Formats: sequence, structure tokens, C-alpha cells
Amino acid sequence: MPSYKSLITLIAGLAMALSAQAQNYPSKPIKMIIPFPPGGATDIVGRIVAEALSKELGQPVVVDNRSGGGGGIGAMAIARAAPDGYTLGIATVGTHATNPACNPKGGYDAVQDFAPVSNLARTPNVLTMFPGVPAKNYQELQALLKKNPGKVRYATGGTCGVHHLNGALFSSLTGTDIVHVPYRGSGPALTDVLGGHVELFFDSLPGSLTHIQSNRLRPIAVAWDKRLDSLPNVPTFAELGLKPINDAVWYGLVAPAKTPDDIVRKLNAASLRVLALPDVKERIVQSGSEPAGTTPAEFGAEIKAALERMKNTVKTQGISFDPSGS
Repeated sequence: MPSYKSLITLIAGLAMALSAQAQNYPSKPIKMIIPFPPGGATDIVGRIVAEALSKELGQPVVVDNRSGGGGGIGAMAIARAAPDGYTLGIATVGTHATNPACNPKGGYDAVQDFAPVSNLARTPNVLTMFPGVPAKNYQELQALLKKNPGKVRYATGGTCGVHHLNGALFSSLTGTDIVHVPYRGSGPALTDVLGGHVELFFDSLPGSLTHIQSNRLRPIAVAWDKRLDSLPNVPTFAELGLKPINDAVWYGLVAPAKTPDDIVRKLNAASLRVLALPDVKERIVQSGSEPAGTTPAEFGAEIKAALERMKNTVKTQGISFDPSGS
């Protein structure tokens, strides 16, 4: 059995090895897992940051899209990776709040299995309507819904996604009865709303903005802390008395749990530097998002708060997980 002195020596040696690892980090390419398909808002933000971090860290940051299960497959891959700083991932409200709130047996713990690095960007949500619906604003829409309970539908990118939960909250807060129509992604949902097959659409702004600007979608409300410069005549949910729906979505950088603190701090510092670069800021803004940048502790608190909100929504609205993924 090792002596007390030998244990101290062993611990000191491990500490020195970890310190040396952090000082030399990174010494090889880094993989960034994005838990959604290419082309969406998560992928866009992740790729902008990955490209900038490659230059900042002096090693390639290679994107690996692992879609499926509402982001759960990619999230599990991040959680199960070696905690050495060479596998990172993008966390979203979907992967770290709505998905685990709806499906607590999904294979990972949104808090315990990850080391938060930084929130990278925030994006407004938006409620839009097919222009053929006979309502021009929130007040007229609410009157229409009151007169037609159970007849007006809202499309989202899937069951138990953040937009599904926002729709359920909207129905509850407004005392109306709207019917959820889930799709396998926001793209197919958008197509059907543009075609007039579904009346309402809850989505993140980047996917809908061009269609709003071309009058193919009518905006009703946005989830943001103030009115958007791009949509100055569209009220926030908070202005309409619907504050519980007024939370934006976010995209953050995480590592597997037990990644050394020195590496997490190095990644955080690098993330903050790239988010401050004018070209990175411009590209994120043009995508419809806003650069964030937080400490690991701040981002960890944000994840916990979002998870608790979504757990409460799932419980109060009686929402259950749909294993079909529809």
C-alpha cells in the first residue's frame, strides 16, 4: 500500500502533468460537434466560431455535424468524449433545456456531463403567420383564436423543441386553443406555412427573416429584450404581456465534464477574443443572431436556468416526449 509521502508525490506529478498539458494545448486538431444538420442557425454560428478559433488557437477546429434526436445524439457524443479539450460541441436551448426536460432518460445530464465554456450568440424567436389569415396583428389574431378554438394550427420543427414549448405556453397564457403540427425540422415546417397549409409558425428569426421582408410571412411578435432594428414595428412578447415566451435562444460552446479548468479557461479566453473581432461580429449579426460572450460560470448558470424553465413548462403543459421524433 503506498505511503502518505508517495501519494503526495503522485498527486503533485499528476498536477504538473495536467498543467503541462494545458500549457501545450492545443497541439493537434480539435473536433467541434454540432448536434444539428448543416445550414441551420446552430450550424451557421458554430462554423463562424470554428473558423475563427482555428486561427486564434493555431490548430484546425473541424466541424462534425451529428444530427438526430432533437440534438440529443450530438449532445451525447460530446458528453462521452475524452475530457482533453480536443472534442468540443455546441450547446443550445434545445440540447440542454427542452430535450432533457421532455426526455430525462435521453442518455445525458445537461448540467453534470458538460463543462460550459462560453455562450457564443443569442437569437430572437419569432411568431409569424401566413398572410392569408384574416388578422394583421396580435390583437386581431387573439380575437380570431378565441372565436375558433381548436381550428388554428401552429407549425414547429418538432415535438419537444423550444418552439413547441413556446407554442404551448402561448396557448396557455392567451387562453386560446391552438393545435401543434410538428415537422422533422424547421425547413419542412416553413414550406407548409408559406404554402398556406398551416396558419402559424414559431421559429428562430434567421430562418424566417427573408420571408418576412418579402411579405410572405406576417410577423406577430419577437422574443427579445427590445424591438429589433430589422422589425421595428413588431412588438416583443413581453410588450404583449407574454413575458414567459420572451426568452431568446442561444448557442454556446461546451466541453465534456472533467475537462481541465486550465483548458476551459484557455478556450473561454480564445472565444471572447474571436467574438470581439469585427468580421466575426458582422457575420453573426448578418446571420440574424447577436454575439454573446460569457464566463464559464455565467454560461453554466444560463444553462441551469433554461433547463428549470423548460422543466416547469413541460410539467404545467403536460407535454410528453414523442419517440418517433416527429
